[in-house]
Amino acid sequence: MHPLSRLPAPWRKILDWVVTLVVAVGFVLVFEAEVAKPFRIPSASMEPYLQCGRPAAGCTGSTSDRVLVNRLAYRFGSPQRGQVVVFAAPANANLCGADDAGTTFVKRLIGLPGERVREDDHGFIWIRRPGATAWTKPPEPYLSRETRLADSSHFGQTWPVPEGSYFMVGDNRPDSCDSRRWGPVPRSSLIGPVILTYWPPGRISYHSGSW
Repeated sequence: MHPLSRLPAPWRKILDWVVTLVVAVGFVLVFEAEVAKPFRIPSASMEPYLQCGRPAAGCTGSTSDRVLVNRLAYRFGSPQRGQVVVFAAPANANLCGADDAGTTFVKRLIGLPGERVREDDHGFIWIRRPGATAWTKPPEPYLSRETRLADSSHFGQTWPVPEGSYFMVGDNRPDSCDSRRWGPVPRSSLIGPVILTYWPPGRISYHSGSW
């Protein structure tokens, strides 16, 4: 006879619910730690692609977007240009705010290891790949002309991307303190690409290219 069968029926039912709850919580914790982790968009640096909630400066949403990050993507593949990536901010991010280093940032991946990144005098980004002599301009359909021209502080600058690192820039460049100021991000600091906006309901969307 199973030991639990000696328990009165009400206690067996309570124990069954407790075990079910423990298993469910354990599954959620493992899923969050290993597969997909939720994050809240804290600032306007990725507006309007990812929105933060008013009345915070530059925010256009009634509430901040909640997103899921694919934590498995970079275990089985390499980061790709154009992905929107969540990462731990490097030490130099303190140039933006005194406590920013080590906090979670979300930006768009622009430059790959070994490349050079340049922002021209019209706000366009140009890439020179390792060993190449010509510069190429990647498509940036997410960037409006007004946003591109609104931040001239980095016009004419060029940045090298060391091996093993990535260059991150916010879509909303006037409100983004990013790799143009504090430098590239090592791969070890990348958490994963944004795969889904799941809240608020009117903003639910799948983000392609995150696998």
